[in-house]
Amino acid sequence: MTKSLQGKVAVLTGASRNIGKAVATELVKRGAKVVIGDVLDAEGEATVKELNTSAGEKVAAFIHTDVTQYSANRALFALAESEFGGVDIAFLNAGIGTNANTMFLPMDDAMDDRMLDINTTGVVKGTKVAMLHLAKRGGGVIVNTASVAGFLAGPTMSIYNASKHGVIGWTRSCAIYQPVCNVRVNAVCPTWVDTDLAVDLAENDEGNPFTEIFAKMPRVSSETVVEAVLTLIEDESRNTQTLLALPGGVIRPQEPVSQYPELVNDEFAQIAAKRIPDTVAYYKRKLEEARKREGI
Repeated sequence: MTKSLQGKVAVLTGASRNIGKAVATELVKRGAKVVIGDVLDAEGEATVKELNTSAGEKVAAFIHTDVTQYSANRALFALAESEFGGVDIAFLNAGIGTNANTMFLPMDDAMDDRMLDINTTGVVKGTKVAMLHLAKRGGGVIVNTASVAGFLAGPTMSIYNASKHGVIGWTRSCAIYQPVCNVRVNAVCPTWVDTDLAVDLAENDEGNPFTEIFAKMPRVSSETVVEAVLTLIEDESRNTQTLLALPGGVIRPQEPVSQYPELVNDEFAQIAAKRIPDTVAYYKRKLEEARKREGI
């Protein structure tokens, strides 16, 4: 295999097993070093040991990481710098599916907050930390794990759908950072994969019709999802792209809705086009302020 990522360093969250582990393994095969952050310490340490043993050298490191906390995200990226010299790639993959059918569950603050904190706010916090480290390196790419649920809706996964809609909106709001600091932000959007997450989402409540429906849903292979992630990493033309990974090995972008005509007139279009360079310059200043403030 061509070492297309030789010399690159990748940070991955939620990568102790399943899709995250498969992506980490592929990154190492392509020449990258990887740093894995997860709350599953035993699995994470085992994955890193496996990668290092297979490579015959240190190509991977692990640190316990709660993606809902800035301190943990900062420690994760700091470890990548201390172990391997910097960060070029971030795969923000941590997520949960438990209690996704929330409408008639107990009014439990912690339960509902947990889904949004991990799936959505965790991506926001991870992106903010990653952006500063990648900018320091001269650029790179962030891939967020969203889902086809970020475009669809249904009562059986209501809060999960909302969490992934949030990841889509966040990702699509990041186009400006490529001209600002050469950082691309994309999202991979798989349908059902046979992982622990899918089991959580299926619920298996007695009398729930969704359990039978779920059993018949077509699945996407983990290989297709990994291919989609690597496409977003390696193809430098892809920025704020939401890439579907579908059954049958299908990988294709889900394009956003174009601007509503009612929101645009000639005067607005002219002013918006004229101010693009000023906008880039503004965000370059904000980037430097953030790097100085955070010491990155």
